[in-house]
Amino acid sequence: MRFDRPFEGYVVGERHRSRGRTITEADIVQFAGVSGDFYPLHIDREYAKQTQFGERIAHGMLTLSAATGLWVMEPGCVLAFYGIDALRFVRPVKIGDTIYVESEVKQLTERSDTAGLVTVHQQILNQHGETVVDALVHMLVAREGKK
Repeated sequence: MRFDRPFEGYVVGERHRSRGRTITEADIVQFAGVSGDFYPLHIDREYAKQTQFGERIAHGMLTLSAATGLWVMEPGCVLAFYGIDALRFVRPVKIGDTIYVESEVKQLTERSDTAGLVTVHQQILNQHGETVVDALVHMLVAREGKK
């Protein structure tokens, strides 16, 4: 999504598609180290071979975090990441998968004289166009002239 303008610049129904990003083994290892999540499905090749996935997969939160890096966020426009609702991890992301984000503005809510809430339906998809994560994202955005 593009969070790069004042609240008044958004339109319900507006859509955006991000650039892609390939998830690597290094991403998974580094995320495990930063998060402390060393669950064997992510870091143990032999364990993962025995699961329904047949190989290691990315942490769901790694996928979600990597997707936020695909958003365009303009300092001064974005006031705060307000939250996520209806988050679902639909399919696994494997080493070598390329993800991208498709977003649609669903709701605009005035919060104050200085801020508005932009609610976006976000789908993270893989290189095959399959949804891997689905969620409603809420971003607090500055009102026009109120950065």
